[in-house]
Amino acid sequence: MYFESNRSSNDGMLAVGTVVMNRTADKAYPQSVCGVVGQKNQFAPGVLHKPMKENASKARAYAAADKVLRGARHPNLGKNVKHFHTAGYKFSYNNMYYVLEAGGNSFYEKRKAGTFSNNPFADLVNW
Repeated sequence: MYFESNRSSNDGMLAVGTVVMNRTADKAYPQSVCGVVGQKNQFAPGVLHKPMKENASKARAYAAADKVLRGARHPNLGKNVKHFHTAGYKFSYNNMYYVLEAGGNSFYEKRKAGTFSNNPFADLVNW
């Protein structure tokens, strides 16, 4: 959460943690937190070995991680939300159903193309 949401809101860190836990619960992904965040090209490079240097964000990341590991999840992210990218990026894929923007990231679930609005942000919750 530190490297994906450093300098973001607590809300953003909780959302990143929720995505990680949603993935660990899905058989298509590794079943451990380290396995999920260590997957190639999925999270910030070096997340498993780079030191966290900024103390305030480090403390927030530890606090958010403790909450997530005790079962807390972002209230606006369901179990199918397993993806996010930096807010402001736009992609031409028609299967990205956006549900939340938090902490500088846009969170989405993958859905069958054509089953939701063509405007990916039309259905956002808590925009």
